[in-house]
Amino acid sequence: MNQESDPETHSKVIWQAESTHPELIEPFREKMREVVDPELGLNIIELGLIRDLTISDDQAVVNMILTTPYCPYGPAMLEATRQKAESGLNRSVRIELGLQMWDFSMMEEGAGADWGMY
Repeated sequence: MNQESDPETHSKVIWQAESTHPELIEPFREKMREVVDPELGLNIIELGLIRDLTISDDQAVVNMILTTPYCPYGPAMLEATRQKAESGLNRSVRIELGLQMWDFSMMEEGAGADWGMY
């Protein structure tokens, strides 16, 4: 996982797959926008929960975090993410749960406007 060096945009994550498989990024993002956190009502792209994506010929690995360590919807969201990712990437997908703590700065630009955050 790489992040831009500008501190104002530290939440902008650059996935490894953006350089290795750029043609798959948009289909992946579209599928990930279908996975919504039921408590917050925002999708996992808006929330910035996908921290990295690596793709090989036969498998992809999604590094994902949750908004809270004990998110009651965590298992269901992880499974929905895996299924949607497999559909969008046309290959087997493994989900790795990252240890990074989520915060509002990780949200997609403008996603926190309804909460008065930005």
